[in-house]
Amino acid sequence: MAATEGFRLAAIPGDGIGCEVVPAALEVLEEIGKRLTVRFQFLTYDWGSDFYFKHGRMMPPDALDQLRGSDAILLGAIGHPEIQDHITLNGLLLPIRRAFDQYVNVRPAILYPGVSSPLAGASPGEVDLVVVRENTEGEYAQAGGFVHHGNPGEVAVQVSVFTRQGVERVIRYAFELAVRRNGKRRVTSITKSNAQGYGMVLWDRVFDELKSDYPQVETESLLVDAATVHLVRRPHSFDVVVASNLFGDILSDLSAALTGSIGLAPSANLDPLRRFPSMFEPVHGSAPDIAGKGVANPLATFFSAAMMLDHLGLPQGSALLDAAIRSVLREGRVRTPDLGGHSTCREVTEEVIRTMGFLGNDWGAQLRQEET
Repeated sequence: MAATEGFRLAAIPGDGIGCEVVPAALEVLEEIGKRLTVRFQFLTYDWGSDFYFKHGRMMPPDALDQLRGSDAILLGAIGHPEIQDHITLNGLLLPIRRAFDQYVNVRPAILYPGVSSPLAGASPGEVDLVVVRENTEGEYAQAGGFVHHGNPGEVAVQVSVFTRQGVERVIRYAFELAVRRNGKRRVTSITKSNAQGYGMVLWDRVFDELKSDYPQVETESLLVDAATVHLVRRPHSFDVVVASNLFGDILSDLSAALTGSIGLAPSANLDPLRRFPSMFEPVHGSAPDIAGKGVANPLATFFSAAMMLDHLGLPQGSALLDAAIRSVLREGRVRTPDLGGHSTCREVTEEVIRTMGFLGNDWGAQLRQEET
């Protein structure tokens, strides 16, 4: 790989622990860049709640234009206890997802060796699934409004928007992922069509139509309430789970809890057609209760960075970072409080970098052998 190859990466630390885990991830990416002789140009933006307190908005009017030329975006977290969540969400995160048509949200959930699950008797690898979440419409379409705002008879109308195109493209992505993924080749579709008789019925119909295109993939359809039960009772049976914006959001948090900590849960907001930059972020949120204490778990952000490297066509860097994180988890010497340890974000970052160095020589030889 030529040393002159470079990538423009936009970094938005955002709020709370995002301001701790994103700088840690950039440090790790710098190390990977040195090993792969790849140059990363980091463009860091101070958008988020502090920006809102100063300017009355979460990001500047030309923010999307500033991001448009990036190869990828790394986001930390958005949310502040003094600002209502709908303001932070609609002021930064959702506009990026929609403007860049990041219509697929991918959230892996894996129970790694060295990590304990709250499920009794669960062993490493027993939870190994990925939630594919529709990311630009559905329940998060923000269609509706208020009538008689602020009065005793106030009415709020919230409309979920499901288009055939939107439903079809995310379900097809889930099937394609099940074919590529080294898993069970199984896709589970989650709806609530017994109660939501239009959008969710459309989803069910499209899923039934598309599954005939993938005869090698086993399928299952579940109502969302039943899915919560089965994720806990038989997590080993799930491979790729595809769901609407709201249900995918909720189920990915549940699956993250099954793997021992939401501090290990990464995500990717993808434009699979690569017309626009995709965005990568940890699932955990801004966690204001521990922000500034130095104990945030950076591993979800590191896993998100590994997904970003793979998306950028750097599978060697992705594999090296993934292997280093897994090694640190397996050894268990350095871990943050959410995993039952006493280490700091700084100590975990240093351990991951040290482990990448330890793997370096053997890993480099293996990569060179694969390339030849």
